[in-house]
Amino acid sequence: MIKKAVIPAAGYGTRSLPITKVIPKEMFPIGEKPAIQYIVEEAIASGIQEILIIVSRAKNLIVDYFDHSLELEAFLERKNKDHLLKEMEIPNIQIHYTRQPYARGLGDAIRLGASFAHNEPFAVLLPDDIVIPQGLPALQQLISVFNETGSSVIGLKKVERELLKNYGVVKGQLIQPGRVKIESLVEKPLENPPSDLAVVGRYVFTPDIFKYLEKIKPGKDGEYQLTDAIQQLTEANDVFGRIIDGDRYDIGNTNEYIRLINYVHKPRK
Repeated sequence: MIKKAVIPAAGYGTRSLPITKVIPKEMFPIGEKPAIQYIVEEAIASGIQEILIIVSRAKNLIVDYFDHSLELEAFLERKNKDHLLKEMEIPNIQIHYTRQPYARGLGDAIRLGASFAHNEPFAVLLPDDIVIPQGLPALQQLISVFNETGSSVIGLKKVERELLKNYGVVKGQLIQPGRVKIESLVEKPLENPPSDLAVVGRYVFTPDIFKYLEKIKPGKDGEYQLTDAIQQLTEANDVFGRIIDGDRYDIGNTNEYIRLINYVHKPRK
């Protein structure tokens, strides 16, 4: 059973500058809620009981959002605005925080979750990726594979080949509908991608991942890539991919963010 999840939210959000100078992309509005609330709600719906959010000094807005606003709540009570009080309810889950002092990559951020994971399997949800599921929540789809295999699982989605240069791409064998046995992983291949299966920001890891996160070296940009640790993990252990049933939106991509906003505000029949 996967009880814990890590949400890395310490990046600079450079793809969305200049707005991310003052508003973290995790707080971009989607309807009446910020993006990170969708991520937290997905985790809760998938059975997660504790969350660790990795933040930076510039991301205090996230911490404040998941805290009580006593003055505002008292005002709404006096005005009998119970419907708004309900909207402000904090998700019923334990949320912890730790700071990533320097933005040194996703691998470095996940490594900070070792003591939180406490030698247990855990999930990772990237707040850039909002998934509108078809059926089970995206993370729950991965957890179902983990429960059967006991192995690490990576979320996957088929992507047009000309766009694969923007993603981590896996090589592997389809062993049953929606499930892939991963052989290797390439980060943002400029040519000859090994498949059309791109990594989506959902993972379930065994504690073994921390051993490889400690071994990886920084790239030319000084960042520690999670992809490098996963590649080492696949060389020593079974790692599976789950092709997610649902639509994935990258909120760091302006066009996809607008598409998501349009979807959320689309009238339902």
